[in-house]
Amino acid sequence: MKILATVLTAFLLVGNLPDRVEKPIKAQLYVSNHENILGTSLEFKMMSTSETEVDKAEQAALKEIKRLSSIFSAYDANSEFSQWMKQDLNKPVKISKELFEMLSLFDIWKGRTNGALDASAAVASQLWRDAAVKKELPSKLALKNAVVTMQAKHYLLNNTDLTVTRLDRTPLVMNSFAKSYIINKATQAAFAAARVNNVVVNIGGDLVTKGSNLDFIHVTNPLENAENDAPLAKLLVGNKAVATSGNYRRGVQIGENWYSHIVDPRTAMPVEGIISATVIAENAVDAGALATAFNVLTLAESKALAGKIEGAEYLIVTKNGKMVTSKGWDKYLVKGEEATEKAETTVGSSAQKNWDPKFELAINFQFNAIEDNTHRPFAAIWVENDKREAVRNLALWYNKPKWIPDLRNWYRINGERFKADKENYASVTGATRNPGKYTVKWDGKDDSGKYVAQGKYTIIIETAKEHGTDEILRQPLELMKAPVKVMHKGNVEISNVSFEFAKKK
Repeated sequence: MKILATVLTAFLLVGNLPDRVEKPIKAQLYVSNHENILGTSLEFKMMSTSETEVDKAEQAALKEIKRLSSIFSAYDANSEFSQWMKQDLNKPVKISKELFEMLSLFDIWKGRTNGALDASAAVASQLWRDAAVKKELPSKLALKNAVVTMQAKHYLLNNTDLTVTRLDRTPLVMNSFAKSYIINKATQAAFAAARVNNVVVNIGGDLVTKGSNLDFIHVTNPLENAENDAPLAKLLVGNKAVATSGNYRRGVQIGENWYSHIVDPRTAMPVEGIISATVIAENAVDAGALATAFNVLTLAESKALAGKIEGAEYLIVTKNGKMVTSKGWDKYLVKGEEATEKAETTVGSSAQKNWDPKFELAINFQFNAIEDNTHRPFAAIWVENDKREAVRNLALWYNKPKWIPDLRNWYRINGERFKADKENYASVTGATRNPGKYTVKWDGKDDSGKYVAQGKYTIIIETAKEHGTDEILRQPLELMKAPVKVMHKGNVEISNVSFEFAKKK
């Protein structure tokens, strides 16, 4: 049974020890998920012999994320960055060492990328957001003026006294790699606060792994990026940073065309030649900066830039689906993980028509934001046939085995035969997602990999929280050879639920 999940897997004690000799405590993997952190999702994975120590590490990391967000956020009017942006022009202002370091990094990377990374890219981003509202493309003059604005020098740094002087009122945003900077600091805070063997901090698909263990990582396929779609690559990475940037989750629609949220500050145009770039590097800032820059630069420019950053490896996907990798990328690939296609057989009777392999069911939903509670609920999604028999498990999210029974309906059906494996607790690197929004697909196969028959099925979504409610949503569907779209209002935990049965795109 293949189940997509982010889980806590308990490592069993093995071997026989002499009598009266206490068995050593084996470290376990603890996983915790949050939503609406830095505008996206957050996952912690920690190895430790103590759940108390894990809780201490998690709280320290969350505290550090909150602290740094209060410095860098352009969306918080009270952040240090927002307050600095309101200061008088041509006046040196003393700022924190963190904000000074971030502004310095933007200067450095603007030079390294010949302007492909620029804090003032916010000018072009706003131009395209306004264009989407007006439903018309920006004029050539507007694009030209935006480029001129972005190319100007916007601030001066004084390394002696950590002051910075604003030179103009051009909007700036600490995107590109501020998130990576925060992830790195949060990982360090977790290690400093508690006895943990390994920590992975993953915010919106960018992550840092630190400690004694390798992390199993799935690279999201930009062309098929549902939660349970097959990954583009599977990696084993230790004590490194991994970042992915791409145009397939965020952007604007104008007319019949989709435009990336990533813009080239040198032209003010959204990028289009590259749809995804994943980078492995020694530190998080390098990984995040390179992943964003690779969406803007040509392949030749990207190769040259990566060559200047020791240890950096990458996977770039062009808009026509071509995959370009660095020379050392393969050393991180998991060997022997090649997928094998199963025979397209059916489990239905001869009187029933087979599922059409050209069709799939997409289930879209959003976890509701709950004030003062960023923890994501446990959730299970599965398919039942018209006899109320479980046919296919599509997704399972939880953080500790002891909480699985809280998903009462799922556990009653699947509890005895559930087995966790490394596929279930793999980290995922992909383009930054909007918080709480997920897509899960059903390809018409059962848990053994065989196609089912056309007919009536029920999709079940169960959600639960520690010491909280157990919510269940059931949606009957007739899946034949005609498109079907059904909306569901959701419940306390989820909303904006849609079921779309259609030909694969």
